[in-house]
Amino acid sequence: MSCVLNSGALPCECYAPDVRMVMDDTVRRFGEEEWHKVVLTNEIHGHLGIYSTLGAKMGCLAMSLHDGDDEPEVLSYAGSQPPVSCFNDGLQVSTGATMGHGLFLLSDEEDKRVEALFTWKSETLWLRLKTEYVRIIQEDIRRGVEAYGHSPRYWSYVRELALKYWSQWSRDDIFEKV
Repeated sequence: MSCVLNSGALPCECYAPDVRMVMDDTVRRFGEEEWHKVVLTNEIHGHLGIYSTLGAKMGCLAMSLHDGDDEPEVLSYAGSQPPVSCFNDGLQVSTGATMGHGLFLLSDEEDKRVEALFTWKSETLWLRLKTEYVRIIQEDIRRGVEAYGHSPRYWSYVRELALKYWSQWSRDDIFEKV
């Protein structure tokens, strides 16, 4: 539900060229709502990121599995240190459960991970990124650090990965119920 925009659709020329290239297929595969949430997430996040995109995808999945349009309370296990904490931005944008609303909380567990607990009045849903996708991301990032360090080229590489994961990974496939 939008409170400022009439729709999530923006003219194609508003998007960066690399995003434009995957736009039509990604919207067709995953829907306009997920597209819009990922776009908004990465705009507030400041760059097209892997974990912020995954947070938006997970939040969209959680909301699609819940009957009703009320906001959940969200407990994130991603912590407050990048890069995994970037996941929190996507969760907040895609669910409306924000820190400002008092509905977004961080677990104090030491083990930080792409996992969240969603609680509505009488319903609870616990989701996490499947192990095989965690390994793919870790390996991709390791290769990027080895090749580029933390140079500007590394951040271009991360953008390429985020765009690939956004346009190719289905939220129905990459997350599992705990």
